[in-house]
Amino acid sequence: MNAKDVASIEQATLAAVAPETVEAREGWLLPVDHGSIGRARSAVPLQHTDIEPGVLGRIEAYYAARGLPAVFRLATDACFDGLRHELRQCGYSADKPTLVQLGTVARMREVSSQASAEVHAAPDAAWTALFLGEGFDPVDGACRVRALGRAQGSVYASVREGGEVLAGGVAAFGHGWVSVHGMRTAAGHRGQGLAGRVLAGLADAALARGMARVFLQVEAGNTAAQALYRRAGFETAWSYVYWRRA
Repeated sequence: MNAKDVASIEQATLAAVAPETVEAREGWLLPVDHGSIGRARSAVPLQHTDIEPGVLGRIEAYYAARGLPAVFRLATDACFDGLRHELRQCGYSADKPTLVQLGTVARMREVSSQASAEVHAAPDAAWTALFLGEGFDPVDGACRVRALGRAQGSVYASVREGGEVLAGGVAAFGHGWVSVHGMRTAAGHRGQGLAGRVLAGLADAALARGMARVFLQVEAGNTAAQALYRRAGFETAWSYVYWRRA
């Protein structure tokens, strides 16, 4: 990974989860959103380098002026040790460790030998219903559907049976990357290879666009998803946590 790749991945991430607004200031992306997606409402640095003094206060003021608490999304790299110390001193604590994983579209396509998921340019009611179904938080699901639906040029994959979407996901294309988001499989249909079919369908769409590089983000505790992503050729590039005031 180089500095340009880190910046382009962070830019592509926010383009895909589509916060209400986002600004770039002092080497940071500052998204503002009233939904539940952490990435859409947390400040993130564009480079993994030492942070200048005073940034914490200025970012807090930025969010306070917009009626929101400041949340920081920081890689676990040593370069952020100073900022982490300052955050702890100010009453912040870390949660939700997440892995940023990279792969290739060609390898992702090979994860399933079954029929790949169908892919559409917009989400329909059946695709949306997957995010609101049993086993998922319906409020969070509705927020995610709205945010993912706001993104420009994304595609929506689904495995369907009898008009019901059993598994789905999203691919966004931008800043030189394919990014995978919103992977879901309905309760009662897990362990059947459906998520692999979704990845294969998204890979087909990416290959049709001539895209080669892909990334995704997965919670550190989600070992089942990580096993799938390993089979699809993904490897962890870095990890991050969210810093919030307790």
